Amino acid sequence: MYIYPDNLKASPTLFLWRLKDLAVIGIGALISVFMLSQTGFSLPVIVTLVYAFLAIRHEDVSILDFIKYAARYFFIEPQEYRWRLK
Repeated sequence: MYIYPDNLKASPTLFLWRLKDLAVIGIGALISVFMLSQTGFSLPVIVTLVYAFLAIRHEDVSILDFIKYAARYFFIEPQEYRWRLK
């Protein structure tokens, strides 16, 4: 028996990431491990881990999207509050 997903237009996911993100993380991890073992340069490992963390998705919103929304709300869009006495 096959159970259809709730949203057929949603992007395919595996665990906490979209499949595209998993492919990028996997390729980045391979390159990072190769560079770390051959040259001792650890920056690609750090970049790959940061990308893996920022690409985590929960209910179609990634951590990077959430940070963008929060920065836009708190720093970019002006907030205006008006207090009136009735």
